This record gives sequence, structure tokens and C-alpha cells, in this order.
Amino acid sequence: MSDSEVFIGSIDQGTTSTRFIIYDRLARAVGSHQVEFTQFYPQAGWVEHDPMEIVESVRICMARALDKATANGHNVDSGLKAIGITNQRETTVVWSKSTGLPLYNAIVWMDARTSSICRKLEKELPGGRTHFVESCGLPISTYFSALKLLWLLDNVEGLNEAVKKGDAIFGTIDTWLIWNLTGGVENGLHVTDISNASRTMLMNLKTLEWDKSTLDTLGISAKMLPKIISNSEIIGNIAKGWPITGIPISGCLGDQQAAMVGQSCRKGEAKSTYGTGAFILLNTGEEVIKSNHGLLSTVAYKLGPKAPVNYALEGSIAIAGAAVQWLRDSLGIISSASEIEELASKVSSTGGVYFVPAFNGLFAPWWRDDARGICIGITRFTNKSHIARAVLESMCFQVKDVLDSMHKDAEAKSDKTEFLLRVDGGATVNNLLMQIQADLLGSSVVRPADIETTALGAAYAAGLAVGVYTEDEIFATGEKLKQATIFKPVLEEELRKKKADSWCRAVSRSFDLADLSL
Repeated sequence: MSDSEVFIGSIDQGTTSTRFIIYDRLARAVGSHQVEFTQFYPQAGWVEHDPMEIVESVRICMARALDKATANGHNVDSGLKAIGITNQRETTVVWSKSTGLPLYNAIVWMDARTSSICRKLEKELPGGRTHFVESCGLPISTYFSALKLLWLLDNVEGLNEAVKKGDAIFGTIDTWLIWNLTGGVENGLHVTDISNASRTMLMNLKTLEWDKSTLDTLGISAKMLPKIISNSEIIGNIAKGWPITGIPISGCLGDQQAAMVGQSCRKGEAKSTYGTGAFILLNTGEEVIKSNHGLLSTVAYKLGPKAPVNYALEGSIAIAGAAVQWLRDSLGIISSASEIEELASKVSSTGGVYFVPAFNGLFAPWWRDDARGICIGITRFTNKSHIARAVLESMCFQVKDVLDSMHKDAEAKSDKTEFLLRVDGGATVNNLLMQIQADLLGSSVVRPADIETTALGAAYAAGLAVGVYTEDEIFATGEKLKQATIFKPVLEEELRKKKADSWCRAVSRSFDLADLSL
């Protein structure tokens, strides 16, 4: 069978949409389909999804992508070797094993309803906000799954009783999808991969198992939790009733870890993904590096049950592309996200305007859930182009904050302080955004020919497990860099520093605003 007749499918389940992409062995997409689904905002700071709608979006994407690939002359039915899954991380679901129905909507990663639970734990636990960092690498924050699960246990009627009976089970979106894809109530598999598990706050980074001490402290039953597996192994076959059946699911990674694999990031290399949020990860090899500058220690990937674990430092930014969506959907300044580049290009600077998109607080490196969005420096001269450009700059300033922290943490461990920043995600098609990023960093930004590296990373992991790819092929970067677009900085150093100082002043003014009266 030739390379063009061997296919890998990739489910890319994001915060606002689901995609299914079919790749041939040369990593060329031969068919794909995307479906947007509903985000619910029941209260200020709350964000939910309907888990059943997410499952249905996967079903639709599979069928449509298969149809498109077949229409393009590809015999996917006989050549499809495996399926990989990548998903929005931290988003939390609990459901009934007996009925297969969710017991509440999925609570999305950016949801901030658990602030009071966080404050309570910080006061009660001897380690305060960093009480669990030694075991899981994560601070107590609204971001992580464990806190969302505590809220569900406290607020969903009958849930604790269902847990005692062994009927209520927990998972992030990868777990929910795998359970449904492999049979659901008919013996569906209850598993999660190591990268998603590392984002719950419940997994010990060194033992790679659920941490009993953490579970006891938080009062979470181990019976609810899925089995932890590697990122690249045969998990189980897709059950009857799906557009594709009998095919092994053999790769699973959280979206940011999948992008690391798709970007071929080995030790010492960093990538930034620009989506609803922005996520910067630096591969630290087989060593867990504890950050002293507001970053998270997490798993990068483990490409096989017996493969070594690669760890990472991560800086997570809650609002990146979501700020552009806000301009479109809430303010009506633009009618489509793609319009922001042209609008922002009409001015050469923001005219002194700084926008801090702390809609639900700020993540790395600030970790302030009391922050709220602000726009300052407005004068009579300010127009919508200045606002649009300030929104783009806010994305880039936040990435710079994280990279500055990475440099500080990495310098203590390595002489290598120059990072090659690989970028990916839908927003990177915006050339102005990429140029602003290079200017504010003062270093080059490299955009690959294929910016959808998250889906590609899941396909690589799945293909590796079934022998379609080797690790050497996945991490060969020479040809990929030749095809990349490089953005080089042109902003003068003195102006770069002044803008960075002004940004930090703007950020500080966003603090302690959560209790503003309505």
C-alpha cells in the first residue's frame, strides 16, 4: 500500500468547535469538516458546554470529512489505520455510567465560578495557593478540573449519592469522547491520557498516578476517576453506530501538548498556540522544572507506555482570540474575525491605548482571578482601529510576559536562553499579529506551513502507535523549517521597552476589580 493510501483520522475538539481531519501518511489533509457548537454563559464568569452536543459534533464531522475525502478520490474506508484525539483541556464532565447522560453541563476551562472554593482552600491549607504544587505542578486556581469537580459535588443534586453507588464518573473531554466512541453504556472505556490528567490537579507528576493525598484532602473519590494511559498506544476500537467503526483509537493528547508534537518540539524548544486563549509551552525534557515566575510544571508528552516522559513549563493565557470574538459578537466593531487585521492596519500604533483582556481574571504569570478587563489611555483621538490594534497587542504582550518568565526559569537550568518560538493556531494567519509579536519579543517568530498543528500532533501520536510513523519522522524539523514563514522584529529597542513598561502599568490597574458594583 502506498503512502497516499494510508490514512490517520484526527478528532480536534476545541473550545468553540470540533473538527475531524483525515491525513495521509505524508501528513497531507485529504478531507476535513468543522462544526461550531454552543457556549452557554449562565452567569457572569460562568462558561458551559452541552456534552451531548459535543458528541454529536464529532459524529457529524466524522461523516462529512469521510464524504469529502471519498469525493476527492481517496479510499479511506480501506486505508484508515487509526484515530487520534486532541481536546480542550481542564473542561470537566460528570456523567452516569448506567444512562450515559451528563449529570450537568460541561464546565469549561475558562469558567471562574470556583473562585470562592479557591479562596477557602488557600485559607485552610498550610501551603496556601501553592499547597499542591509539589505533587502536581499547579497552583490552586479556577482553571483546573479538580476545583470544577468540587463545585459539581457541592451543587448538583444527587451527585454525591451517585458517586457512592459507583454510577457517577468524571472525565475531561478526552475521557468523555473515548467512553462514547468505544461503546458508552455498552462497556465504554473510562480512560484519560497523561497530558490531560496532568491538568486536573489530581495527578502526581512523578508517579504519573492519581495522588492519594490530594484526593483525601479534597474529598474526591478515586472511584470516579479514569485510568491514566500514555499519549500513544492502542486504547480501543470505535464501536458500532459511528460513521467509522472498528478503527483503533491510538493517540490522545490535550490540545497544547498535541501542538508540541505537531510542532516537533524537543527539549529546549518552545511553541505558542493562538486560539481562544494562548498557550506557550517549553519542553524541559525528562526533568520537572519548578517555576519561580508564575508558570506551570506539566507533562509535555509520553509517546508510548514504555517511552520516557517529557515535561514542560507552560504559561496559559485565558483570553487571546476570544478578545477578537468579543469585538465581533459583543461590540460589533467587526463582522468577522478576519477583519481585525485590516482594521488594525489603518493605524501605525494604538495611540497610547492599552487593552487588558482580563474578562475572567488573568492566568500566567500573574494568576489574579480578581482582575477584570480594562481599556485605558483613551483620548478623543482614539478610534476603533486603535482599539483593534490594542486587542492584537494584548495577545502579544501576554505571550511576551510568559516567555520572559520562561527565560528566567530556564536560565537557572541551562545555558540555552534563546528560544525558537514556533507559532500555530487559527489566529496566526494574521500577518500583522505575527509581526507585532516579533516586534514586542525582539526576536523572530516562525510560522509553519501548516498552522493546524494540534490536529496533526494527535495524528502523529496515533500513527506512531500503529507503526505508520516513527519518532524520527515526527521530530524531523529540517524540511518543515524550510517551508515556514519567519517574522523578524523591526521595532527599536527603546520603544519596545517603553511599550512593555506601559503594558505592565495597565495590567496592574486591572487588579482588584472583581467586586465592582453592577
